[in-house]
Amino acid sequence: MPNELLRLILAQVFLHSAMTGLRMSGPLLVLHLGLGEVWVGVLVALFAVTQVFLSLPAGRFVDRLGLRVPMQISFALASLGCGLAFVWPNLWMLCASALACGAATGLTIIALQRHVGQMAANPEQLRNYFSWLSLGPAFSNFLGPVFAGGLIDALDYRWAFLGLAGLPLISAWLVRDIPSKPSTVSPQGVRQRPWDLLRLAPLRRLLLINWFLATCWDVHTFMVPVLGHERGLSASVIGAILGGFALTAAAIRLVLPWIARSWREWQLIAMAMVCSAVLFFMYPFMNQGLTMGLLSACLGIFLGMVQPMVVSMLHQLAPEHRRGEALGLRLMAINASSAVMPMLMGVLGGTLGVFGVFWTVSALVGMGAHQCWHFKHKPAAE
Repeated sequence: MPNELLRLILAQVFLHSAMTGLRMSGPLLVLHLGLGEVWVGVLVALFAVTQVFLSLPAGRFVDRLGLRVPMQISFALASLGCGLAFVWPNLWMLCASALACGAATGLTIIALQRHVGQMAANPEQLRNYFSWLSLGPAFSNFLGPVFAGGLIDALDYRWAFLGLAGLPLISAWLVRDIPSKPSTVSPQGVRQRPWDLLRLAPLRRLLLINWFLATCWDVHTFMVPVLGHERGLSASVIGAILGGFALTAAAIRLVLPWIARSWREWQLIAMAMVCSAVLFFMYPFMNQGLTMGLLSACLGIFLGMVQPMVVSMLHQLAPEHRRGEALGLRLMAINASSAVMPMLMGVLGGTLGVFGVFWTVSALVGMGAHQCWHFKHKPAAE
């Protein structure tokens, strides 16, 4: 692994940990203040709101300026957001902090993915680099909550927020001298809109595939507690089922660079979609925590390998001077799905039941898998 890539991964870990730590400790403070679960839901949703609306402008911004300035803005936003919660630990400041940290995380993702894509010299390096980069959020989902929880128990909420505010400063030190690499190719005199990217059939197809798989991730997270409650499972067992999913999704990325040497991106994505469809079909028949946990772990393996492969293909399909914008379009779609799909599946579950929700997603992903075959006989750059 190149030293520059390792520093970028570590920078993402510390920055993302500030967000995940705040996303855990903020709702706990809301409950501690006696404000109720409704405000917890609002606070958690605010972490994604800024990414829905700012991803496209952020992508264009990154295309123009490269890595350094967007990352500096991200570090400042995340540190400021957590710092404000330290100074004024109340609901409204927590909401502002969530918006700031959500925006910082989204801008960081786009800037890092675009920069790492430019570091790669060939498609194999793209697959390897993005597999390694995807380990960052997996580690930060562990580090942030554990770090914040330890500070809360040892001191109090305010000191936890102060500690989280210091993590982005470590990120800033790690990337202090990495070059920016802004775009050098840009047609002059042509007004380009984000939606023009959707006129590129292969890119449009890839974003559709990405949406199918993001839906799997969101529905699994939302419906497993519902199914577990219906089967009479305890909260700890349901948590273990979801934990197994997260663990295998992270573990597969450790070995993905070696797997990707023998498989092309579209092949891995197609396999993930077909296997996910089968697993979603089987889920409602499971009555025991152990069998649900095994399915959850298998699903984590297949869905965990998808994101690096999708980003690798996106870099090969999008125009060089608009890769940041394409990454922003993808991030916007994922966060919009995360906001809408749980509500939609809740309505569907009330109408069709748990079986109906799982089988609908199974059919959707299974039928969508044929989109991958369009990449079989075409170079990725077309």
